[in-house]
Amino acid sequence: MSEFYKYFKENMDALGLPAPETLFGNAQLALGAATALIGLLERFGKRVTVREMIGAGLRGEKLAVIGAMSAAYYVGAVIGSIAVATGRSLAGGTSIADVLLDAQMNHLHRPWLPGVLVRHPEIYRRRSK
Repeated sequence: MSEFYKYFKENMDALGLPAPETLFGNAQLALGAATALIGLLERFGKRVTVREMIGAGLRGEKLAVIGAMSAAYYVGAVIGSIAVATGRSLAGGTSIADVLLDAQMNHLHRPWLPGVLVRHPEIYRRRSK
């Protein structure tokens, strides 16, 4: 298991969301999966669910358990978790600015992303134990 995936999964687990290693096992896989998810969101709109994305061809059968969830929330969580995992792997912390910069640098930024992150800071803020 890569250090990146360890942190990515830990963040997604804290959100109660699945993070299949086949989709998010390292930074490259995670960025590819996020790009595919964003492509489906742009094609079908922000109101599409994860179940509908799977029906449209997303190879993420392990995501079926969250089928009715908003795909925009899940994609926001994925992007936030990528930033958290990258930040923790390199430095140990992540802010909303880190998430947005990471998204921009990896061509994952979309106009709706800041709003999702502002409404759901738990996506990128590590909870104290």
